[in-house]
Amino acid sequence: MTTTRFAPSPTGYIHVGNLRTALMNYLIARKAGGTFILRIDDTDPERSKQEYVDGIKQDLEWLGLTWDRVERQSERLERYSEAADKLRDMGRFYEAFETPVELDLKRKKQLNMGKPPVYDRAALELSGAEKDAMRAERGAGVWRFKLDQERINWADGILGDISIDAASVSDPVLIRGDGQVLYTLASVVDDTEMGVTHVVRGSDHVTNTATQIQIIQALGGQVPDFAHHSLLTGPQGESLSKRLGTLSLRDLRDGGVEPMALLSLMARLGSSEPIELRADMAELIEGFDISQFGAAPTKFDEQDLYPLTARHLQSLPYKSVEAQVLALGVPEELALHFWSVARDNITTMADLEGWWTLFRDGTDPVIDEEDREFVAQAMQLLPEGPYDGETWGTWTAAVKEATGRKGRGLFMPLRKALTGQSHGPDMSQVLPLMQVIRARS
Repeated sequence: MTTTRFAPSPTGYIHVGNLRTALMNYLIARKAGGTFILRIDDTDPERSKQEYVDGIKQDLEWLGLTWDRVERQSERLERYSEAADKLRDMGRFYEAFETPVELDLKRKKQLNMGKPPVYDRAALELSGAEKDAMRAERGAGVWRFKLDQERINWADGILGDISIDAASVSDPVLIRGDGQVLYTLASVVDDTEMGVTHVVRGSDHVTNTATQIQIIQALGGQVPDFAHHSLLTGPQGESLSKRLGTLSLRDLRDGGVEPMALLSLMARLGSSEPIELRADMAELIEGFDISQFGAAPTKFDEQDLYPLTARHLQSLPYKSVEAQVLALGVPEELALHFWSVARDNITTMADLEGWWTLFRDGTDPVIDEEDREFVAQAMQLLPEGPYDGETWGTWTAAVKEATGRKGRGLFMPLRKALTGQSHGPDMSQVLPLMQVIRARS
């Protein structure tokens, strides 16, 4: 069975970069009728917070990305310890004691010699007595996985055939000196024991994937199918890394972005397929194809979300927004008509309030000096309410006959006088909703 996972660290809220990974893994699982796991990678006790765990779940639920089960790495520490013991017994795990300063000096020396800055495995040469002395002086060391220095190959679902020479990569640190298990080991153990079959993540993980493949094989696991999506940039190609904190899903939600608009964009962004607004999750799942995505950096502009949001709102039937409309104070007998008039003139649901305020309270008229006399004459011809769908046509015909005005010169000054705006819904539909016309004078 196809099994995927989304594995966020609860050290902050989900942003659009995280969402891309979550959505791709979710769609792969759902399209195959498989399992989607939400795995909380919380092995860092200092930075992991429950409020972020709760926030991650809330954001996924808002989008409709439902999971089949939740796993927490903090509850699996014994499994990682057992895996570490297995690697030690196999001679694939060794303790190293270099300080960060010493490692930096080694890297600089290698670079000056024209060599790749790869850990030199000096710790493997230490005797038992030397290790004891190091521990006494510096405390426990880090634990590194000893890579087989051969080429690591895999067929990537997006990047194609990948081949990395393990000799060009440092033996990865899997356990810190303070005993904290790092992502690389925990992820491998989890993916293996949870039967994860497909892993989609950012292209910045490619080298990490190479080392993980060897660890999986050493532990006797089945290597999943990997795919590495491109990284997001800003609309001008600039790095998004400094802005991701301002592109959290909750910020986009607070800005009025609708879930289906965001999902529709992210499900196609960076692929060869056009971005199309989808009606529901079923359409998203059906239209998803990981092979259509490319390796080039992908431009993301949050402003693209608002036209999609507007189009989504325009497609909604009244029943789906009834509670929100009535919450504005719109009388029930006017609510359906109000929605049909306003929905084509909003970008987000928050814009509804402005339209209802206008219809309920009226507005200060906007009258150009050259139209002042014309508007005053026209307002004298406006019949008393209530108004219906015929009122606008009847009134403007009478004004035309009385003043000789026609076309834009007739209609625009009247729209601006009644609504204070030069644009908006069809006035024949607006008048029945207007309960106060302060432009009458």
